[in-house]
Amino acid sequence: MNLENIGAIVTGGASGLGEATTRMLAKRGVKVAIFDLNDEQGKAIAAETGGAFFKVDVTSEDSVASAIAEAEAKHGPARVCVNCAGIAPGDRVVNRDGSPIPLDKFRRGIEINLIGTFNVLSKFAARIHDAEPFEDGERGVIVNTASIAAFEGQIGQASYSASKAAVAGMALPIARELARFGIRVNTIAPGLFWTPMMAGFTQEVQDSLAAQVPFPSRLGKAEEYAQMVATIIDNRMLNAEVIRLDGAIRMAAK
Repeated sequence: MNLENIGAIVTGGASGLGEATTRMLAKRGVKVAIFDLNDEQGKAIAAETGGAFFKVDVTSEDSVASAIAEAEAKHGPARVCVNCAGIAPGDRVVNRDGSPIPLDKFRRGIEINLIGTFNVLSKFAARIHDAEPFEDGERGVIVNTASIAAFEGQIGQASYSASKAAVAGMALPIARELARFGIRVNTIAPGLFWTPMMAGFTQEVQDSLAAQVPFPSRLGKAEEYAQMVATIIDNRMLNAEVIRLDGAIRMAAK
């Protein structure tokens, strides 16, 4: 796919993995629509990259549909959709005082990480399923973000792990369904990456986590995630894959 002057959507594109992806795509000539809730940061990055910012709640059908339509009016139909918006809730099933986790806390991770991802990708696919095809009949690429917690969730990650396991699990059935339209679907499952969420930990904790990665023994860089997105876009035979990007780490129980 020749990326020059095509449109793309990056959810969570105002920070972390999403910001790195926005910047990577912009360098390749893509007109990026940043879907995020962070007005100040989103507008700043859009100005720097020549893209456009849209304040979007990925869990809202109306918010997503409206933003996709506005982005299309500005950039033309998006052909790339990268879903990075997400949260990492950390709550035990049973609290230390013996009370169960409030259901809304569990539900929030599912709503944003899983339903938000599906909400955006489904509306994106509906807009381009009959668009003019490129080489090999390709019409578009979807990249979703899971996590190694989908496979080795730690104590306190029930909601996060469940949501990310579901994102990984839907890669194959959705890729099979959208194949007839020439839309590929892949998922990246990052390991321990330095993101704004990681910045909330002390340096001592960050160093301890980095030391657990076999090689390279450090936290992943957001730019390395963006590099994998670029590889997925460029290699048309990559479809329905869940790709671990983790330096060979396998997480312990806690």
